[in-house]
Amino acid sequence: MNKILMIAVHPDDETLGCGGTLFKHKANGDEIHWVIATDIKESDGFRKESIEKREGEIRKVEKLYGFDSLHRLKLSTMKVDEYSMSELIGKISKVINEVKPNIIYLPFKSDVHSDHRHIFDAAYSCTKSFRYPFVKKIYMIETLSETEFAPSTKEDSFIPNVFVDISKFMHKKIEIVNVFESEIGKHPFPRSVRNIEALATLRGATAGCEYAESFMLLKEII
Repeated sequence: MNKILMIAVHPDDETLGCGGTLFKHKANGDEIHWVIATDIKESDGFRKESIEKREGEIRKVEKLYGFDSLHRLKLSTMKVDEYSMSELIGKISKVINEVKPNIIYLPFKSDVHSDHRHIFDAAYSCTKSFRYPFVKKIYMIETLSETEFAPSTKEDSFIPNVFVDISKFMHKKIEIVNVFESEIGKHPFPRSVRNIEALATLRGATAGCEYAESFMLLKEII
């Protein structure tokens, strides 16, 4: 049995990036654990109604996936750069030491959203083998509306080298995508059902299956 830790900068990142893969892990008997790094808060100008709606979405999504645990870092969304790196590392390290995952999914290091980049840097600092010997495999996910807008340079491009056949779980991924009503729009908005299906179709064509999710493998210890 594997212990999976998915670090989502914002709720819905886990579904956009590896929703089908999480369902596949669960079907294979693996534990799946969810970290949500940021929250929307009244102190940051969000309406109470919006916050309550988001909390309801998170509770519903947690149940639909059947997560074995949920961890909230409670950082202010769109303001992760205002926290010190040592504070971010401390929060993430605490969760990793509690869960002790052998597989971790992280945001892509060059995502256009600064929240994503800072969480990647902090989380990747928590994967050193001499401090976290239980971590054996680390992936970066592909998040629509963030990853494809990274700078078009060789060092910042998402070049997948791992593909997961999610054909049996694509309908569940779309079901959860639709739970996050405020995050989904109509084509050509990047986070549209049409675009999510298109990306899964493209990755599936590369992998020789109907639908796939793709990742960049950063480290594997065998």
